[in-house]
Amino acid sequence: MSENTKPRSPTESGCPDGFQYMHPLMRKNYGNWDHHDHPRPGVLKHVSKDGEPIWTVKCATQRILDTFSLRTLCDIGDNFADGHVHFTMRSNIEYMVADEAKVQPLIEEIEKNGFIVGGTAASVSSISHTQGWLHCDIPGTDASGVVKSMMDELIDEFKNHNMPNRVHITTSCCQINCGGQGDIAINVQHTKPPKIDHDLVGNACERPSVVARCPVAAIRPAVVNGKPSLEVDEKKCICCGACFPPCPPMQINDAEHTKLAIWVGGNHSNARSKPTFQKLVAAGIPNNPPRWPEATAIVKKILKCYKEDGRPWERMNDWIERIGWPAFFEQTGLPFTKFHLDNWRGARNSLNASNHVRF
Repeated sequence: MSENTKPRSPTESGCPDGFQYMHPLMRKNYGNWDHHDHPRPGVLKHVSKDGEPIWTVKCATQRILDTFSLRTLCDIGDNFADGHVHFTMRSNIEYMVADEAKVQPLIEEIEKNGFIVGGTAASVSSISHTQGWLHCDIPGTDASGVVKSMMDELIDEFKNHNMPNRVHITTSCCQINCGGQGDIAINVQHTKPPKIDHDLVGNACERPSVVARCPVAAIRPAVVNGKPSLEVDEKKCICCGACFPPCPPMQINDAEHTKLAIWVGGNHSNARSKPTFQKLVAAGIPNNPPRWPEATAIVKKILKCYKEDGRPWERMNDWIERIGWPAFFEQTGLPFTKFHLDNWRGARNSLNASNHVRF
């Protein structure tokens, strides 16, 4: 840059205009679609009111893409599609083509390069996950590793569409649950309060920020061995781990006490029923890398019961609402324990305040 060149002002306008990347046929028919079909798993066909069709081929990726894989996927789009791609919220890549003759060669090229076509209609979609050890400062496990091991087991359910309805599975590497609500969610469960290295707190932590970070006001300033430090009220602590990022001396990750928990029934959609929060169905599952066999076996069992007993178009929360929680635990063979009861002291408004417990 020369001395006379004026620096460019930063652009603070939010997300870029998505229309500039759309397939020309999609731009032309925006808001003018008549219907869509599902010719085969992984392929959608949309037809405009003017009779113009466009095919979308969905291909699964590993989300955290290396440069080689990304270039390979883009080359496939240039050579076998119309050069336009779209990444979904679950990091799948979609190719759009206006010529039906291109669909099968495109699928064959995708599969030849080791990628998989699927994830449409009533299938198990790609598992969404948080950053894990790669980016996050608080993980109790590697969410992307859990995704890899589970999708290896569920790949046939991704390639086909034989579920009652769409199944969204999410994973989170801590209990703050960046993965969001899902039909099935696999979240880390810290079972012990943080262990505090009092000699380091005063030098490494801004104590007011740590106190403010705790969602249940369980942390307060303290002086330990003559040094400024922090203390935790273990009766209030919910072991969420939110204190660890601003204060690494408050170590909460533990090879023995960091477990996995499985939740079901979360749904953002209000297409057929109201949105619902997911609920705990299995806790204390071993955080057992690299394949997490115990958690994967439970997820497969839940999916098997849902697949066999769910009615067409029922999401998992609708299926559970219809059969009831006692039947859910009976069919899946999961034990119901006192830990499934919502008895956290901060959740009084959601407790069933009667003389017996219903679930």
